[in-house]
Amino acid sequence: MVTTPLPTLPEIARQTRQAAQRLAVLPTADRNAALLAIATALEAHAAEIVAANAADCEAAQADGIAPALYARLKLGESKLQGAIAGVRNVATLPDPVGHQQIHRELDAGLTLKRITCPLGVLGIIFEARPDALIQITSLAIKSGNGVILKGGTEALRTCSKLVEIIHGALKDTAVDPQAVYLLTTRAEIRALLELDQDVDLIIPRGSNAFVRYIQDNTRIPVLGHADGICHLYIDAAADMTKAIPVTVDAKTQYPAACNAIETLLVHEAIAPQALPQLAEALHAKGVKLLGDAATQAIIPVEPTTDADWQTEYSDLILAIKIVENVEDAIAHINTYGSKHTDAIVTEDAATARTFLNNVDAAGVFHNCSTRFADGFRYGFGAEVGISTQQMPPRGPVGLEGLVTYKYEVVGKGHIAATYSGADARPFTHREL
Repeated sequence: MVTTPLPTLPEIARQTRQAAQRLAVLPTADRNAALLAIATALEAHAAEIVAANAADCEAAQADGIAPALYARLKLGESKLQGAIAGVRNVATLPDPVGHQQIHRELDAGLTLKRITCPLGVLGIIFEARPDALIQITSLAIKSGNGVILKGGTEALRTCSKLVEIIHGALKDTAVDPQAVYLLTTRAEIRALLELDQDVDLIIPRGSNAFVRYIQDNTRIPVLGHADGICHLYIDAAADMTKAIPVTVDAKTQYPAACNAIETLLVHEAIAPQALPQLAEALHAKGVKLLGDAATQAIIPVEPTTDADWQTEYSDLILAIKIVENVEDAIAHINTYGSKHTDAIVTEDAATARTFLNNVDAAGVFHNCSTRFADGFRYGFGAEVGISTQQMPPRGPVGLEGLVTYKYEVVGKGHIAATYSGADARPFTHREL
């Protein structure tokens, strides 16, 4: 019996690129139809997905998985339904491909257009987070990109089941199932990072050390963030009926999320009155509080160290510092923050504007929880990740971060020599 050898990773990448090239030119309706087929299939097989995830969770607990990672791994019925709703939302979003950004006459009969187009092939590497596989695959298909996925070994059963269902759904659509591929072994991560000829963008989602490893070991552009050290500053002019629920939500609604706060800054003028109220509300949610010397003088907390201001706990732990004013708060955030998301609670519009203008972060919020830093909540349908880099895309990255553009120049036998030299013809540069 002759067995066919399995394709190598470079061969897989080339197959994915070829499928992506076909996907890139499909009409919007075909890509949307594929997304709706995926959503329907995921819904029909929800019980199988939840069962596969339960097996992953059980095995991970036996292996001593960290609580924060376990929270990301768990894909219950409600979380799954939310992810499926995200797929359907992506199908309703405007098509990011084929947008004409510039239409300009360079001269009579010579025109320039700048048109959006897909990036090509995305390499997505993530720890746990099987719901990220659903979000990213839907965004990739909508934006005309192929995608090579590598989930953590702790989520292997769930991810394999999800891709099996997605492939089954795509077989009856215009989208080639080879546009979506799942890697299953740890050794394939390093090999994927070396495919700079066939993979156009790497998006890592995981721990700080994990993301830094990816960034340090590839020539492929990387979109992502290593840290999620988010802050909430409660100003002297804060309304405590807003400040307390915003603080509790930002810390406890999902403490493993990268947009949960890790440091609470409180203005010294209100600290004696505000801290006892905040501590009571946070303790009721099981939050362990740490504090600087000024905080310790007001409420009983364990002392902070310099390391605490640079720590992403991803857990029910919160470091508290008392600051002199908004400028002091901004200085602390810009020193220790990760440029992810930082918020202020205040009724003083001028102070709020100072904070929003001067904090260097992808997201700056006023009188609301940092937990709103999310592609789905921003109306992006879903997100491939959050970027804290200075260059765009920044913050939650949806469809707009998965397209680039090309320039189309059309003439009628025009040559560049006509526009140079002593008798150079001038360009008209007229917007059309």
